[in-house]
Amino acid sequence: MNQLSCIECKATYSLDDPRWRCDCGSLLDIEFEPVFDLSAIKGRKPTMWRYREAIPIRDDMNVVSFDEGFTPLVTVDFEGTPVLIKQDHLFPTGSYKDRGASVLISKAKELGISEVVEDSSGNAGCAIAAYCARANIDCTIFCPQDTAAGKLAQIRLYGAKLSKVPGTRQDTADAAWGAAQTVYYASHSWNPFFFQGTKTFAFEICEQLGWRPPDTLVLPVGNGTLLLGAYIGFRELLDAGVVGRIPRIIAVQAEGCAPLYKAFKEGLDETPKITAQHTLAEGIAIADPIRGRQVVEAVRDSDGGFIAIDDAEIKRSLREMCRKGFYVEPTSAATTAGLSRYVCTSDPDEVIVSVLTGHGLKTTEKMLTI
Repeated sequence: MNQLSCIECKATYSLDDPRWRCDCGSLLDIEFEPVFDLSAIKGRKPTMWRYREAIPIRDDMNVVSFDEGFTPLVTVDFEGTPVLIKQDHLFPTGSYKDRGASVLISKAKELGISEVVEDSSGNAGCAIAAYCARANIDCTIFCPQDTAAGKLAQIRLYGAKLSKVPGTRQDTADAAWGAAQTVYYASHSWNPFFFQGTKTFAFEICEQLGWRPPDTLVLPVGNGTLLLGAYIGFRELLDAGVVGRIPRIIAVQAEGCAPLYKAFKEGLDETPKITAQHTLAEGIAIADPIRGRQVVEAVRDSDGGFIAIDDAEIKRSLREMCRKGFYVEPTSAATTAGLSRYVCTSDPDEVIVSVLTGHGLKTTEKMLTI
């Protein structure tokens, strides 16, 4: 049961095989049977690693952590509706990507890997760079040339090698792909161990609600690292008998780059090719998400849906969130803009949870222009 499994040819590999894709070239998932000892969890310190038996790292000596996780869940009013907001912008590097980086780099350390590469529009690169610094693992981060200066500074100062790539986000991914043919790919979309970290988002919400699932999750989606992690987490809680259902998942995309919204609305099995337009929500501006089919399937399985938000709505929501005391980056405001749209049709008693994914200090130069 504890193994890597190809989503296409169904080949399986050991969890200790240092690979990030199948020999057939397809994506790998992790088949793993987690254990939830609720009494033991309750007595542990408030970090995402309190769910230790649900995270597939063999030896505690290999855990790479800053005691991250168990972020606050606060009530915020949206259009007169109270919503629970998970403050994942408060992680050590300023974004929820630390969840995935902690587990992925822990596994890299366990595998004895000394060097990794990653491509990112900023936040994932910051997270991988920070956790590699903690683990004393060399890393090279590929970023689009127009990535926010604050994120590039973070990456450099963590000691990572930074490669700025001209062109589109896909050009950046292609450059990293070339490097990954000879160096371990610590990818937040290809590498399945990243999702074993982001799934702790679901565990924390469930515990914070008294081991009950919310009715609805409203989440951003670009590559789908948080959405798929949340789905995996709630599916594992369901399979373990901790909860009786999976929440509805409402996925938010930027109108200028919304291939998954299009796939869902048109009933497509595969992600359509699109031409991405500029959007303030750079963190979710992914024209060709590698796990797009899985994202759409997760939303469908949860009886959820998609919302596409334009930049005017993002700007308005960003100002509103700042005036409520939350200094978040524009990508986070895309989520809250979608949330404002969603609550207008929600049920009065619906328990809705959403998230702030990235801190505004990472993109202050852009914030000053809004």
